[in-house]
Order: sequence, then structure tokens, then C-alpha cells
Amino acid sequence: MDWMELVSVLSRWLHVAAGILWIGLLYFFNFVNAQFAATLDGDSKKKVVPELLPRTLYWFRWGAAYTWITGILLLLLVYYHGGLMFEADNIDGWSTGAIVMVAATFLMFALYDQLAKTGIAKNNRVFALVALILVAAFVYLLETWGKFSFRAYNIHLGVMFGTLMAANVWMRIWPAQKKIVTAIKEGTPPDANLVAMAGLRSRHNTYMSVPLVWTMINAHTAVPAASSWFYLLGAVVVGWAAVALVYGKAGKLKGF
Repeated sequence: MDWMELVSVLSRWLHVAAGILWIGLLYFFNFVNAQFAATLDGDSKKKVVPELLPRTLYWFRWGAAYTWITGILLLLLVYYHGGLMFEADNIDGWSTGAIVMVAATFLMFALYDQLAKTGIAKNNRVFALVALILVAAFVYLLETWGKFSFRAYNIHLGVMFGTLMAANVWMRIWPAQKKIVTAIKEGTPPDANLVAMAGLRSRHNTYMSVPLVWTMINAHTAVPAASSWFYLLGAVVVGWAAVALVYGKAGKLKGF
């Protein structure tokens, strides 16, 4: 085993472990804690929140960081260095289209961030439709303009989701939560706009997480007949629908 293979194996291990930590806490926040926090009175929140959230947010944000870092390292080793970016009959290789689509994978947060600040984000169904159109265009261009292999455009969709999610954690959710927790600890009402924004970005991350996991496993298991961008888009829709159902169930669960 050479050193690159060893790095690849260790990165996969850490990537999965960190991902479990990150996504597990994401689901705790959205499917458990959000419903629990709504039952607390002011005095209870002042006692519980400053003790609970800083601890969970520590593991949450660093789980996100290590998941993203190891994921990018694996992308470099397995795809960019490992020769899986293009099909064997692709004579264009690293064309302008391919380079632009790789850049778009990592820069998509700029577009998403602006959309999430508009009135569109206030309507979940409208925002989901706009997001689905953008995802479809993104995947279509990965295949037709970038001319990526199925495994490559499949995993780049996952990388795009993962980058949006990690950026949300570090650039939007964590900064907002620091201010929210501080306000609650001091006994003052937190900024309603910060609370709404942090909750919205966390919900978006929850919706993106299920298609993200699909891209991670699908790159290794999809049969050739199902290897198409349209099929991948269908998996995104199913994933989002599944998350919506879980949200509905979480809202109905009660304590004893």
C-alpha cells in the first residue's frame, strides 16, 4: 500500500465518522431539539440553552468542517488524480466546460445565499421548485458541457450540496447561534431575524443531506441503465419528499 492509498483509506474512514457526527446532530436539531425548545418557558430556556447548545454546536460545526475537508481530499485523490472524471471515450478531457463546472461546484453558495435572502425562501414549495430547476440545470451541464462521467457528475452534485451545507454552518448558522445563545443567557429576547435565518438554513441543510448521502453511495452502486442525470434528479426529489415526511412526523411527537 503506497502513501496515497493509505491517505485515501484514512480519509474515507474520517469522512464517514465525521459525517455521522455532523448529520446526526443536524437531525437532532431539526427533528428533536426544535420541537423540545418550543415547550420551554423563558426561565427554562435561560438555564438549558446556554448549557446544551454550545456543546452540541461545537461538535456540529467541527463535524461539518472535517466532513467537508476529507470529502475534498477524496475528490482530489479518487477523481482528479484517480482518473475517474471522464469516460474512456472522452477525448476532450479537461475542457473549458469541465473547468468551469468544477468552479461552479464550489461557487454555487454565492447564488444560493442570495436566493435564501429573498422572499422566495419564505415559501418552501416555491423555493424547492426554484432549487430543483437549478439543480437540474447544474447536473445537465456537468454531463453535457463538462462531459463528466456518471460517477463524476454524481459526486460533484454531492460536493455541491456538501459545500452549501458546510458554508451554511460556518458562515450563517454558527455566527447567528452565538448571538442567539448569548441573548438567551443574558435574559434578553434574541433577534427574531437571526432566529428565523438560522432555522431556515438548518432546514435547508436537512433537505440537502439526504440527496447528498445518495450521491455518496450511488457513485459506487448505480447500474449503467440508471446512469443518467434525469435519474439522479429523481433521487433528489425523493430525498426532499422523505425529509418533508419526517418533519411532519417530528411535529406530531409529544413528550410523556
